[in-house]
Amino acid sequence: MNSLLSVTLPGYTTMVVVGSTTLLGVAAGIIGSFLLLRKRSLMGDALSHATLPGIGIAFAVMVAAGGSGKHLGGLLLGAAISGLLGVLVMFLIRNTTRLRDDVAMGLVLSVFFGIGVAILGMVQELPNAAGLEAYIYGKPASIVASDFKLIAGMAIFTSLATTLLYKELTLLCFDENFARSQGWPIGWLDLLLLTLVTAITVVGLQAVGLILIIAMLITPPTAARFWTHNLTTMMLLSAVIGGVSGGLGTFISAWAPRMPAGAVIVLVAAAIFLASMIFAPAKGVLARRFRRRRLRLKVDRQHLLRAIYELLEAEQAPSSIINHSIPVTDLLRKRTWSKVEIERIARLARKRGDLEPPSGQELCLSESGFGEAARITRNHRLWEVYLVTHADIAPSHVDRDADMVEHILEADLVRRLEEALRRSNTWVPVPDSPHRL
Repeated sequence: MNSLLSVTLPGYTTMVVVGSTTLLGVAAGIIGSFLLLRKRSLMGDALSHATLPGIGIAFAVMVAAGGSGKHLGGLLLGAAISGLLGVLVMFLIRNTTRLRDDVAMGLVLSVFFGIGVAILGMVQELPNAAGLEAYIYGKPASIVASDFKLIAGMAIFTSLATTLLYKELTLLCFDENFARSQGWPIGWLDLLLLTLVTAITVVGLQAVGLILIIAMLITPPTAARFWTHNLTTMMLLSAVIGGVSGGLGTFISAWAPRMPAGAVIVLVAAAIFLASMIFAPAKGVLARRFRRRRLRLKVDRQHLLRAIYELLEAEQAPSSIINHSIPVTDLLRKRTWSKVEIERIARLARKRGDLEPPSGQELCLSESGFGEAARITRNHRLWEVYLVTHADIAPSHVDRDADMVEHILEADLVRRLEEALRRSNTWVPVPDSPHRL
């Protein structure tokens, strides 16, 4: 069962545990960034479960050699060998059969974990076997100074190796085919990445256990991904989130009675992930909802301006359009809006200065609004012509397609559309729409 940190632990011991879990979180966050981008999250889970048979076999070998069997270095060595064997089996299945990666990972995860549970059941007959199952759930309270040195050394090694191989691992994650065409050893780079993941997984067994270690590898980089599009920044944020999750989770477990440290570490990381998912400015839920709402309001406002302008066109000569008020009833017939929707959109347009002050049941474009309406209408028709002449869209269907694009046409794209139409001697927009010609 999972051992608990207690507030009765000496300060030095507590700091050793906190330091170990913090360094583990930092290293897991760094290497986990590439594991996430490589889309090998489940492979990390399979790898962690594949370490269990090695723990049981290493214990039995050390007992047979006359030792106690509980030497951490020997147990972790057995776990590392078993984990690497699991990785090699996954590569063998993937490269020699037509099975997909997820099938190979699922087979290794279930089979190796089943073998490990069976081996642990058999070694329970040996002396001093009590407590081996703690590696399934983690046992951070048993970390001592020598264990801290091992965890710190491995964390520093994997972090430095990942940093030195930054260029190669980035190329592997983002453009594997290009890397292969340039002669890079993709298979060896992939194996090296999983070897580093194995190293972190093995040293993390004592802290959070083989079941929860995958959360340390995946949750911090996933949370960091919400905040940035830059890989270097993502790695740094992931390292910070992993370190904070490990240290803060350990402290909470020390203060709160009967709180398993490994589980609390994962819950802290999950809380940071949830906050990132909601509040991150780059990809957060609130930011995306705000951007969608702002775009929807912009689309509604531009549709209103274009509808008014087209009504002005319909009753005047194209070369001399004079601005005047348009009844709301005419707009209701032209667009599929309700009266409440038009009033809402009109308030927004007035706030931006596109409409004159209210005048009963009529709407009138302001001077700046008239110019904006003419520009929007021209861009709409320019895109309609391009779709009809270059994309073979039927004139009767082009209006809806143009509606979806006209709101994001920048000035440079408008110039490029005009040039493309002129080069092909295509009709350049006139006051009427091509789908009504």
